[in-house]
Amino acid sequence: MNAPRVSDHALLRFLERAGGLAVEQLRQTLESSLDRAGRAAAELEASEYMIVVDDLTFIVRSDTVTTIL
Repeated sequence: MNAPRVSDHALLRFLERAGGLAVEQLRQTLESSLDRAGRAAAELEASEYMIVVDDLTFIVRSDTVTTIL
């Protein structure tokens, strides 16, 4: 029998509940840091765009970061 795989959702909950990671606080901090780029995209009426910060690329669709590369 193999060990069960840990899903991304379960890992996030583990970090939040057992590891003491403040997920909502982290979300708010990230959203605040992306605010300027989001407002600029809104002025251009862009619904899909990328925000590149250092080595990370945030993919935004319909005002939601859907993935980070």
